[in-house]
Amino acid sequence: MTLRVGVVGCGNISDIYFSNSVLFKDFTITAASDLRMEAAHEKAQKYNVKAVAVDELLRRDDIDAILNLTIPAAHADIALRALDAGKHVYGEKPLATSRAEGEAVVKLAKEKGLYVGSAPDTILGPGIQTANTLIEQGVTGKVITGTAAVMSRGMEHWHPNPAFFFSFGGGPVLDMGPYYIASLVALLGPVKRVSASGKIGHATRTVTAEGAQKGQVICVEALTTVTAILSFESGADIILLASWDVWAHSLPAIEIHGADCSLSIPDSNFFGGNIMQSTDRKIWGKTIETVGLPLGGINYPADAPLHANHRGIGLAEMARAISEKRTNRLDGEFALHCLDVLLAIVESATENRPAEIVHHCERPASLGIAEARQLLV
Repeated sequence: MTLRVGVVGCGNISDIYFSNSVLFKDFTITAASDLRMEAAHEKAQKYNVKAVAVDELLRRDDIDAILNLTIPAAHADIALRALDAGKHVYGEKPLATSRAEGEAVVKLAKEKGLYVGSAPDTILGPGIQTANTLIEQGVTGKVITGTAAVMSRGMEHWHPNPAFFFSFGGGPVLDMGPYYIASLVALLGPVKRVSASGKIGHATRTVTAEGAQKGQVICVEALTTVTAILSFESGADIILLASWDVWAHSLPAIEIHGADCSLSIPDSNFFGGNIMQSTDRKIWGKTIETVGLPLGGINYPADAPLHANHRGIGLAEMARAISEKRTNRLDGEFALHCLDVLLAIVESATENRPAEIVHHCERPASLGIAEARQLLV
């Protein structure tokens, strides 16, 4: 059965989901909605779907699932309304902006017998999955330590309406951190404790991106630089560096160091990239390319492709899980654990204390090459 999907939220991120939907077998997008109906009509015309109001979309019998692409503050509200209407939900990250909201979403889905899934689905790409295979095969030996780094100058230079990135509930940990936390949990299993410190690097930001907000001054409320130590149940300790106060850096996105080798893992904001492996004290002796693997093909941006961007695979995998009556890989429990870790990092940095992780999850099953290929048209 093909899952009939309606989109709620027709902002910047929606284009890649609409355009990529033709790549996958198990779902089709048939409708678009937004609080701003002009935005819904624009996407509907561009991608040949119906434009409907949000309330109508949730009532429709010809919609099986909601693709929730609203701003983070609305994620839980839309998810709860969709579940209450009997729809499965797959949403952009994070699952919610509070533990209570995330718990409510997961609880209602269980009560209704419905599925919940959450980005980032980049962790299903061959960049992370190839590294996952190496760890599972014991190539690294027991993982001891590692690093993850997501650092830039911020969002106001490219996003036409960046204010929400700097408000409470924003910042690099909650915006970009989900990619790296989800990747690390997929690779190493659940986190048990975090300890962090942080600061607001600049009290205000000026929008320089082209658009109606250009020149606007934003008062920053969220921590814009955070350093955290993540202690995993497996025994590994990983350092996370997250900042929007950095002009440039040369740190790798993720490095994992085990008893038997080290791995340099590509940026999990995208799907592909090369994995480098070393058993030497000085050099990376082996490079593993993923460009020829499913979901590893370079396709983004369309006018001058540089990266693999196959957003939507998480929804396709959830649709397949529904038909096979099994748990989807990026399920509510996984998303809630990642949210718990993200919030704990911010709390630890704000309150200057270690924070225990309350919500446990299972490490998601690997997505092998054959299964990934089966999800594609």
